[in-house]
Amino acid sequence: MKRSTAARVLAVRPIAFVILLVSALCVQPRRVSAQTADTVVHHAKIYTVNAKQPWAEAVAIQGDKIVAVGSEADVEKFHKASTKMIDAGGQLVLPGFVDCHIHFLEGSLNLGRVNLEGAKGVADIQQRLREYAAKHPSKDWILGRGWDYAMFGATALPDKKYLDELFPDRPAYLVGYDGHTAWANSKALALAGITKDTPNPRNGIIVREPATGEATGALKDGAQRLVGKVLPVPTRAEKLAALLAGMKWANEHGLTRVHSAGGDFEELALFNELRLQKQQTLRFYIAYFLDPPELRPSDIEKIEAARKEYADDWISGGAVKMMVDGVIESHTAAMLEPYTDDPSVKGKLFWEPEKYKAAVAELDGRGLQLFTHAIGDYGVRTALDAYENAEKVNGTRDRRPRVEHIETIQAVDIPRFGKLGVIASMQPLHSYPNDDTLKVWAPNIGADRAGRAWAWKSIADDGGHLAFGSDWPVVTLSPWDGVETAVTRQTSEGKPDGGFVPAQRMSVADAVYGYTLGAAFAGRREKTEGSIETGKLADIIILSQNIFDVDPGNISGTKVTTTIVGGRVVYQGVAN
Repeated sequence: MKRSTAARVLAVRPIAFVILLVSALCVQPRRVSAQTADTVVHHAKIYTVNAKQPWAEAVAIQGDKIVAVGSEADVEKFHKASTKMIDAGGQLVLPGFVDCHIHFLEGSLNLGRVNLEGAKGVADIQQRLREYAAKHPSKDWILGRGWDYAMFGATALPDKKYLDELFPDRPAYLVGYDGHTAWANSKALALAGITKDTPNPRNGIIVREPATGEATGALKDGAQRLVGKVLPVPTRAEKLAALLAGMKWANEHGLTRVHSAGGDFEELALFNELRLQKQQTLRFYIAYFLDPPELRPSDIEKIEAARKEYADDWISGGAVKMMVDGVIESHTAAMLEPYTDDPSVKGKLFWEPEKYKAAVAELDGRGLQLFTHAIGDYGVRTALDAYENAEKVNGTRDRRPRVEHIETIQAVDIPRFGKLGVIASMQPLHSYPNDDTLKVWAPNIGADRAGRAWAWKSIADDGGHLAFGSDWPVVTLSPWDGVETAVTRQTSEGKPDGGFVPAQRMSVADAVYGYTLGAAFAGRREKTEGSIETGKLADIIILSQNIFDVDPGNISGTKVTTTIVGGRVVYQGVAN
């Protein structure tokens, strides 16, 4: 009987067989190592945001990646003596949340300034300012933000006189919650050289007394730069400290990545320094802010250099932010028809439409992702028109350009998001129906346009992709307030009854998607982030309560008990 080739080889070469056997045995530990975990999160109720496996009980992590997701039994095999076991105690586990629109350094610096959010009116604002000034006597300037238009009654705008009463000789400069109007006292105006003869700057308005022409202290949009030029500049050390505090704050609220929409590109070296020092605990996608009136060669040089230098999971460039209009409260958002409360104005575009369209086409042709701030219906249409033109000119697909904010929109433009593959990057908490929204924002544009306020569900129902964020420091970066508002369209007190434009309410699952896999898709990272799946980055959070089970009006009370970024625990709180 003839023997096989393999048998003959083994008979003639026993030494070779032994060598092969030993080699095979030596390989075994490597295979075992590939099937073990550094960390296991177990005893959990895991909502994976993976449609093929929506729920699980445990997840195994090796290095910075997820290696297994499944039942306790499925993941047990990945356990070894040195594996760190994190007992979730039956609590809800989600993918790390992404904030798709943030101004991170600005928000971080504001953690140390006076906070006017939630003030009840001028008297409350003044009290907060007195307390802050008393605690910070050595600060040359009083800086802060957070006031809203409704705090000033019928005028809906601040006046320098309220600040002059407190600080006749100390400059004060307070930015409104939306960042589009600032409030300066007489000392700050004088230091900036603003008089009744100072002309309005490009894309800005110095609000003036009708009788005298004197500045009232309210500075809209581009006029803020006049005082900005004389503000104290934070030192490098102050910026680094602020960034560390901001990352800690973000991790505490369950954020594992943010998309910067302005103010951070210029500080890329500082972000990189923290990464090199192993102090970075938050991932950053940082856009270049392109100022009008046109795209310049120097802009392209900076954008391309950053895209080349920063292109990993921790810091990445390759995005460009533009702003085509202002905000509705101050009548600077660009509208197709006049404002209802003041028919003499329609707002205006910050860019000449053709120059904006040309810039979009050029940047899109380079494969860059575009973010366009557009709040009024004319602003939104202008952005969609430019994106449609870029697709035709460049023959590009799946570029995923984004429109940021979309506070109101014409009905005919809603399905264009899905048809054009444009991301609707929205901030749920901006729609919070407080007095600013219901008594200033809505009356400014009238019932018809207010009836399409923050129409995220309509956009999604027509095939558009949603991505959610905060616009911090405009509102808190805590996503849980945003999730609650997306679901209820009500205040924390349950007002108005039935919700503000209730047709736009969404499910908890859809809201979570907007902050996770939808956000990853909006940042071109859905293959590596956004859901708890084998092979993806191990960015995971554990919550204090199950937001799918609690009353929707209590979602904002959610606390994060553990935040894991890249397999490393970066925040550990206390479970309820």
